[in-house]
Amino acid sequence: MSEETHSPEQSLAEQVVNRRAARERIAALGHPLHPNRFPATHLVSDVVGRWGGSDSAALEAEPEEARRVALPGRILAIRKMGKAVFLDLSDGLKRVQAYVRKDGVGDGGWALLENLDLGDHVGVTGTVFRTRTGELSVKAGSLVFLAKCLRPLPDKWHGLTDIEIKYRQRYVDLIVSEETRRTFEVRARVVSYVRRFFDARGFLEVETPMMQLIAGGAAARPFITHHNALDVDLYLRIAPELYLKRLVTGGFPKVYEINRNFRNEGISTQHNPEFTMLEFYTAYADARDQMALTEELLAGAAREILGTTQLPWGEETISFEAPFRRLSMKDAVVEYGRDVPGGPIRPDELGSLPGLKVAAGRAGVKYLARFGADPGKLLAELFETLAEPHLLQPTFVVDYPAEISPLAKARPDDPKTADRFELFVGRMELANGFSELNDPDEQAEKFRAQVAQRAKGDDEAMLYDEDYVEALSYGMPPTAGEGVGIDRLAMLFTNSRSIRDVILFPLMRPKGTGR
Repeated sequence: MSEETHSPEQSLAEQVVNRRAARERIAALGHPLHPNRFPATHLVSDVVGRWGGSDSAALEAEPEEARRVALPGRILAIRKMGKAVFLDLSDGLKRVQAYVRKDGVGDGGWALLENLDLGDHVGVTGTVFRTRTGELSVKAGSLVFLAKCLRPLPDKWHGLTDIEIKYRQRYVDLIVSEETRRTFEVRARVVSYVRRFFDARGFLEVETPMMQLIAGGAAARPFITHHNALDVDLYLRIAPELYLKRLVTGGFPKVYEINRNFRNEGISTQHNPEFTMLEFYTAYADARDQMALTEELLAGAAREILGTTQLPWGEETISFEAPFRRLSMKDAVVEYGRDVPGGPIRPDELGSLPGLKVAAGRAGVKYLARFGADPGKLLAELFETLAEPHLLQPTFVVDYPAEISPLAKARPDDPKTADRFELFVGRMELANGFSELNDPDEQAEKFRAQVAQRAKGDDEAMLYDEDYVEALSYGMPPTAGEGVGIDRLAMLFTNSRSIRDVILFPLMRPKGTGR
């Protein structure tokens, strides 16, 4: 057990050298260093699940052959007590103890044992029993080498404390951190629940292109790539929206996609350039139907996955109990703009560009002059500055300006207001949905307005998608659509304050660049 010879002062390089030497000794003993397989009968989790609730008497009442297992696992602890050695074996989910004696594994197995380190993979064949102290264990009858861990694992008490290394070397983080593993198990259960939820309601799961001739469906800067055979530039998908609505036009009344999107924008605790979205579209429905479905989805997911609708969020608690609050964008600005210097934001200021400019001045919001006279953008900036930081509990913010919602249908009673909502939870946007614009002529006009914005310097404005307009001309029924951020939902369900904590391999700068 060469691990026991390591002093705390040993450098990483020295420990790697020692482990490589141990591997050479294992090879000299005649053990294959990289065997192709191990005939396992159980994993560690299986052993714990099968016998974890059995006491010594119950175990001894079972025939020995029924308790015989061939068990692989990674060594996470080595303890020598007299003539016996105890190995804690893990399959990543559970741990079980292997009880190893020389008279059990023979001279060859004992010699192998002397060259094992923490992190190594071994296979143990033996009988399940409980020790005198009641510890569930496997009495080893043979010990097989499966793989050498050539680099030492982080200290078991502190784990990976360097956040950058946690993200950059997620494989190490998963080995030593049960909390990290649980985070990604919960995330996987969220995705599984989403699929079952929509499948049970008659939605069809589809796949749409990740490489597109025109980047559409959202206001974002795309990544650009090149297809050599066709000799064309392509955009990595920023959203699947326009393709999903083509499918509704084609005759699928309920569709959804769990999709990877790519946006060439900044990185923050809420943003990663590559991220996962759920988008779903319901024919013959409007924005209110989507909000009700969203409440059902999120409350149901919380109950099934976490057993409660009350989720911890730092020192606070978020309730996913329906119904969620509804709040218009203007009302949100007024409600959370009461304490700005120079006096509260008044409702009458939000109805015109001059009034919005005055309100923005008091709130410290800079007007983006290069976009021209655009009251919708300024109202949205006021909302993001004043209201969004306060929206802890699930809140549907409704009544967005039509000019910042180029794919949304206007409210029947107000052509200046989009029939749109965004769901905010934990002070961040979780979902965006609206009644879909299905008038091809109006959509064409809105695309042209986006192109004009782009010409003025707005590189997030949409391009004109001629094929999508043509698709609408074949008649898309009344439809409501929505996108939900899976990564942010996973953050909420795991009480993770950074999106990087819920993405297995977040985008990082090249190692050693110093940037």
